Amino acid sequence: MASNRSLLPVAAARFTAAVRAVPRNRWNDPTPCAEWSVRDVVNHMTAEHLWVPHLLGGQTLAEVGDRYDGDNLGADPVAAWESAVTASLAAWQALPTDEEPVHLSFGLVPASLYASQMLVDLSVHCWDVARGAGLDERLVPEAVSAVLAFLEPQGSALAESGYFAAAVATSSADIQDRVLALSGRDPT
Repeated sequence: MASNRSLLPVAAARFTAAVRAVPRNRWNDPTPCAEWSVRDVVNHMTAEHLWVPHLLGGQTLAEVGDRYDGDNLGADPVAAWESAVTASLAAWQALPTDEEPVHLSFGLVPASLYASQMLVDLSVHCWDVARGAGLDERLVPEAVSAVLAFLEPQGSALAESGYFAAAVATSSADIQDRVLALSGRDPT
């Protein structure tokens, strides 16, 4: 089984394809993320990936500070995303092991946990962008399987974390539908 870090490039490529495909007139359209437009989701993901080289380089959240608050997309959202994700993936590739310590909001954790969280966001937010912009919503199956394996054991703790809405009931056996439901999204 591939590590979640090794799946980041394929999930990032799928997210990049979605960002490139957003029609000009759909950037301000709503997404399944409450109160976030397509542009807001891409901005959020761009900021997350701007953080990666700092955090994988050993900096703390306080050291990075608020430099990526606000609009990170400017006049060219696609170029801004591509620049951020390129630097992020280079930092992930340069990381010696999955066990390197990373400072996150809840403490010092192995990079493998950070990679799992990034894989969740790349996958789930790719679906958000695709749904909001009217694009193909299918995600990378191998990444979705890894995300399901990461999220499923967490159960109700996901919603309690404040990062996800409450899980949505689904009878679907489709792994993508199950991931979306666990993350508080209605896959239908």
